Amino acid sequence: MLKLLSGSIKVLTRSQKLFLIALFTIMLLAAPSAVCFAQNPVITSIYTADPSAHVWADGKIYIYASHDIDPNQGCDLMDKYHVYSSSDMVNWTDEGEILNASQVPWGRAEGGFMWAPDCAYKNGTYYFYFPHPSGTDWGNTWKIGVATSNKPASDFTVQGYIPGLESLIDPCVFQDDDGQTYLYYGGGGVCKGGKLKDNMMEIDGSMQTMTGLTDFHEATWVFKRNGLYYLTYADNHSDSTGDNRLQYATSTNPLGPWTSRGVYMDPTDSYCAHGSVVEYKGQWYQFYFDSSVSHNDWLRTTCVDKLNFNADGTIQKVIATTTGVPSVGPSPTPNPNLIKYEAENAVLGNGATVGTDSLASGGKCIQNLHLTNSYCQFNNINGGTGGRATIDIYYATNDTGAKIGLTLNGVDYSFLNTISTGGWNNYTGHTYLTVPLNPGTANTIKLTGGNGGVNIDYITISSFNEKGVSTAKYEAESGSLANGVVIANDSAASGGKCLQNMHLTNASCRINNIDGGSGGSRTLKISYASNEASTITVIVNGTPAGTLSCTATGGWSTFTGSIQKSITLNSGTNNNIQFVGGNGGINLDYITIQ
Repeated sequence: MLKLLSGSIKVLTRSQKLFLIALFTIMLLAAPSAVCFAQNPVITSIYTADPSAHVWADGKIYIYASHDIDPNQGCDLMDKYHVYSSSDMVNWTDEGEILNASQVPWGRAEGGFMWAPDCAYKNGTYYFYFPHPSGTDWGNTWKIGVATSNKPASDFTVQGYIPGLESLIDPCVFQDDDGQTYLYYGGGGVCKGGKLKDNMMEIDGSMQTMTGLTDFHEATWVFKRNGLYYLTYADNHSDSTGDNRLQYATSTNPLGPWTSRGVYMDPTDSYCAHGSVVEYKGQWYQFYFDSSVSHNDWLRTTCVDKLNFNADGTIQKVIATTTGVPSVGPSPTPNPNLIKYEAENAVLGNGATVGTDSLASGGKCIQNLHLTNSYCQFNNINGGTGGRATIDIYYATNDTGAKIGLTLNGVDYSFLNTISTGGWNNYTGHTYLTVPLNPGTANTIKLTGGNGGVNIDYITISSFNEKGVSTAKYEAESGSLANGVVIANDSAASGGKCLQNMHLTNASCRINNIDGGSGGSRTLKISYASNEASTITVIVNGTPAGTLSCTATGGWSTFTGSIQKSITLNSGTNNNIQFVGGNGGINLDYITIQ
């Protein structure tokens, strides 16, 4: 097409040429937007290191990471492990903490030293391997602990440690194509490997020294590609260009001997190095960490970049990027159990104030959180049936290095990093943490300032729904309408439609055949858009259930509004819920019953 045009454009008039130029410009502007990329680091809310990545049967990729305590206390006092998962390499879900030092029965009384872990799967069980010393003399008392679960990212229980091993660290578990599983570990220039028994808790035979490695320091990782085994590790490099690099070696046998292949990743801005290599959806990836958020060697953040091979199987140099990797799948579906809490409805203290900002959700935000001990506290947070839930905090900040303290039900989870958004009313900031909530509304979240300026817009709670709680969705336009309420087209609404004219006197919508399951208490959630404060009355099976206040969302097509109410339903579908307006405008989108 371009050749034909270039050949014919010589005979076109000037106006025709200008038309073609304009046409091409329009085509370029109308072209699909660029592929979404994960920004490195991919995990920034808390400090994580030593990422061990695995792909499990559910089709997701999981990161098992160690945790750096903030404020920095060095690597000695690393206290726990977190897991993250993704189905597109861009959006990462915090699966929560799976193990901490206090849960290790044989661990040193002083705690800490929860260093680089790994995970494996066999016959319906996930095995989590972690190094932890048993005595105050930690350098000579390392054990490789094992915790198990029937889930990849929760409910792990410590089973003990592998007997008969030396005092070494950095366990790596590799399962070969024939089902045989191997354990590797090392440190201080020593790398060893051996077979695991079928119980995954004992060594079958003895551990062997891995020979042929050049300048081995620590951080063993083993994988297989096209019949060739690869062993990657951190070396002892340290000069003006940086510290530890990642090297690798290859072998035709999982226990060597190995042939050194050299450096495949140069130092990051962090003192040490530790990574993992995994294939996901046809592409190989290098997971690693840097210190780009904190600029501190012991406050690290997880990153990922592509890893590619040459035709002869050697690894091409991995280049650390800030853009990360492109998406390899659709964005995750929004959690139907999400509940939104506007920050301006929180209890404030020690100088924190409500500020007006048209760019914030609801037109308001919390300011002055730079003041010492300033806070905003959210009471009566709904934890549903209890269990894991993600707290997402949306904010704006022009400061670099700001962070907020998080306390849940009296437990201090501080700190969460709040990366600069480039402006005090640029509410694109998002930091999050998965924590255990109590059932019902017996939950209190306190966000504490004093560590840089952050304007809080709102928070959301996303339950993992692990106890089988069902959520049913009903579009508002499916209801019976009265007293002037109409159905309007709106591409921003769920299903492309919403209800309007709820400001009219006695305006109402009644949704019939609501499924109450076995009957009893349920949570009603109403999603809406509004450019003004309003109220809506809820009537359940003919009985008034209360009048709810609806804060403005900043626009009639901004369907970010969410209010909820505990109601009682009959068993089965013999239920109806009526919504009556008449006090301010509100565009109803849909409701959910949990």
